[in-house]
Amino acid sequence: MGKSEKYNWEFQNVGGTSRVKIRKGADIANLDKLDKKLWTVLSCPVNGLEIDSTSLAYIDADGDGKIRVSDIVATSKWVTSAIKNHDLILEGNDSISIEEFDTATDLGKNLYGSAKQILENLGKGENVISIADAADMTKIFAQTRFNGDGVITVGSSDEAADKAAIEAAVATFAGVMDRSGAMGVNADIIEKFYGALAAYDAWQKAEVGAPFGADTDAVIAAYNALDAKVKDFFMRSKLAAYSPASTEKLDVQMAQIEAISAANLSEKGDEIAQYPIARVTGKPEINLSEPVNPVWAAQFNTVVTVALPDNSTLTEADWAAVGAKFAAYTGWKGAKAGAEVESLGYDAVKQLLADNRKDALMALVAEDLALATEADNIAQVLKFLYIFRDFYRLLRNFITFDDFYAKDKCAIFQNGRLIVDQRECRMCMNVLDMGKHNATAASSGMCLLYCDCTTKSCAAKQQIVAAVTVGEIGNLIVGKNAIYYDNKGVEWDAVITKIIDNPISVKQAFWSPYRRMATVVENLINKSAADKDAKMMANATAKINAAPASLPAKPAEGDGKTAAAAPPFDIAKFAGIFAAIGMALGMIGTAVASLAKGIFALKWWQLILSLAGILAIISGPAMIIAWMKLRRRNIAPLLNANGWAVNAEAKISIPFGETLTDMAKFPLLKLKDPYKKKGMSASAKVLYTLLALAIVAAAAFLVYWLKDSVVFVDIFKF
Repeated sequence: MGKSEKYNWEFQNVGGTSRVKIRKGADIANLDKLDKKLWTVLSCPVNGLEIDSTSLAYIDADGDGKIRVSDIVATSKWVTSAIKNHDLILEGNDSISIEEFDTATDLGKNLYGSAKQILENLGKGENVISIADAADMTKIFAQTRFNGDGVITVGSSDEAADKAAIEAAVATFAGVMDRSGAMGVNADIIEKFYGALAAYDAWQKAEVGAPFGADTDAVIAAYNALDAKVKDFFMRSKLAAYSPASTEKLDVQMAQIEAISAANLSEKGDEIAQYPIARVTGKPEINLSEPVNPVWAAQFNTVVTVALPDNSTLTEADWAAVGAKFAAYTGWKGAKAGAEVESLGYDAVKQLLADNRKDALMALVAEDLALATEADNIAQVLKFLYIFRDFYRLLRNFITFDDFYAKDKCAIFQNGRLIVDQRECRMCMNVLDMGKHNATAASSGMCLLYCDCTTKSCAAKQQIVAAVTVGEIGNLIVGKNAIYYDNKGVEWDAVITKIIDNPISVKQAFWSPYRRMATVVENLINKSAADKDAKMMANATAKINAAPASLPAKPAEGDGKTAAAAPPFDIAKFAGIFAAIGMALGMIGTAVASLAKGIFALKWWQLILSLAGILAIISGPAMIIAWMKLRRRNIAPLLNANGWAVNAEAKISIPFGETLTDMAKFPLLKLKDPYKKKGMSASAKVLYTLLALAIVAAAAFLVYWLKDSVVFVDIFKF
């Protein structure tokens, strides 16, 4: 038992560390008295956890994406103030009897009233409310005219004029969704709607007549397109009048036309459009009987035909007069207001203004908002039920790590199972930041497999890390395929992308030096064989290439010469070689004799101790290092890489680690392999084995008996 800030806390040993025990509702109600140094976790992210995200969002009141100690304490005070029996929180149910709400508190009273209203609206005669009941907001408010959200629908009024106004407002301003599931309007939309109606009506009443009738808009569009071009022409004409010698330069240039004449001129509109609207002659007018720039001809003819039907020429003053005729009309068109309601038609706009249901609609909104507190309390019921169900589970993974160390539960950071190399790894978690994992994961002391996972049912790829705590590294290599099952049972294709090779077991560590030595020897043999093969091939190639040049010339017939004789056998040279080989064998024999003499000088138990000592020297250091690392295995670095602030160790002992990975187990059966190579029978193998052992024993006895004789030593020396 311990004491902290006037509340007696119980403690337990979880994962090799003393932790606070949360076992009753009073513990939850007094979390504000628990010293922060005693919390296992100080903060964790809301992402990547196996708890309903809605519950986590309610607990993360400030919405910063982190669950902190302050969030836990505030939630504990809120949820315990709502009910009488705090122990109910430990059950993790998604429903509660409304009689359990503490009506002595404001929160409990509001929740009781709201929960009762929900059940009545749903037509349920029972007193138990569940998450499913409170979450169906559409059904709860389906039969109610007002629901406190400040949105009114056509069902909020019986007046035809009100319904018509609401429908028109929704049609023009899209509307907002009511809690009942229907589209409606709120006060803001009503204000905008009637403001647009009045503005559009005022604009229509200030209408300016179209100066060119039905062709007015077409003339204005053509005039605006030509304005700069026509003004450019008149400036060129003035300049030509001022300097007649420049007229040719100011007009379209023959060289310009020649440059494009060979091309398809229908595709050269951009170049032709740059030419003057009409031929520059120095006269300050355009002769309307003569052709103009073909690119601008259509717009030019529209303006001239409609606005200047009686003119034979166009002067700068004529052009300005045309623009002045529609200036007022253009100003009125540009000042259009209330365009949002134009689609309703002006007659409908006038009718809506005549009905003037704005005040009536605003009164309906006010009536709806009068129930806002009750509606908000209904939303509070849903919040309570989510927290009521999931809060204790969060505490078991926050204040303590009970779920992680329990045999029948999974921690909220364990998200599935990885099946690979005849084993099932249950210690799997999402990787939220690979960079942080690269920096800290190795310090966990665990053998880790990082995998990329994909599935047909989801376009997004996820990364996981799995801890291997049983068996050996075996065939685990980067690129190996595996299968991952998340907690929802969805199957993912997994590919190992990275392995952190920490010890898995002491047994693995015992054999690791021999595996490394075998690997080194194998690599040396392979390298030596490869070198010799390359050298042999190089020599053979060189000899083959040099063979034609080294062949002796064939003597001519009758020249009396014969082929050169082969050199005689040099026995002295080979005698030296045999002597060297004999000396080497003698040295080896002497060494073997000395070793045999030393071994047989030992008693049997000394021989066993010597062998054990040799094994201890070779495997001992690796086993000791592995044992020390296995005792220090800790998941805190992995959680830290995912954004957790872990305040205490979370070790994985050797016995506990064996529960996190399952190896495949086969029954003891004597099965025949149809493809096994046939050889001698089992009885023959036993007979030959016994015979070989007898020969070895006889040889050993003979060596032991003759170990001190001069003959024995001389034989090995020879």
